[in-house]
Amino acid sequence: MGESLASAKGANRATALVLVLLWGLLSLDAIAQDLPTPRFASMRNDEANVRTGPGRQYPIEWVFVQRGLPVEIISEFDNWRQIRDWQGEGGWVHHSQLSGRRTAIVMAEEPQEMLRDPRPDGGLIARIEPQVLGELIECPEPAAQEGAYCLFEASGLRGWLPRGTLWGVYPDEAVD
Repeated sequence: MGESLASAKGANRATALVLVLLWGLLSLDAIAQDLPTPRFASMRNDEANVRTGPGRQYPIEWVFVQRGLPVEIISEFDNWRQIRDWQGEGGWVHHSQLSGRRTAIVMAEEPQEMLRDPRPDGGLIARIEPQVLGELIECPEPAAQEGAYCLFEASGLRGWLPRGTLWGVYPDEAVD
């Protein structure tokens, strides 16, 4: 009888642990839904179905086919996010298809000078072509002297680009 009592206590502890973990995951999802909209995120997977409405019952309108693309979340419904991309195309994706990792696309018509320091005479590292996708590392407060620039990494290069040339960050947003 002593072994079965110990076994029952162990099972109860395991069940309690599972319930605590599930509660924590549900709480994290609830917190994620309390984030402001609009906001930027990126695509988590190489492929993601974009639907006409917030649910699997809605038809697939098109498919994202590149991991890391920045998207703007413009609305939420339950576990679904209404998004749009840098070309203005949009639809609904399940939240599991999105990542909080910040990325951006160079949206200038001409190559942009990537600089060593966040100032006009910051020292040229490279010229970055239009429509290059990269990771957004940091964007200081816009009011700060260096706030006109964002730290951007693409193809193994890391440097500062003018904030206004990047799609994936708002003009008044600080990213760190």
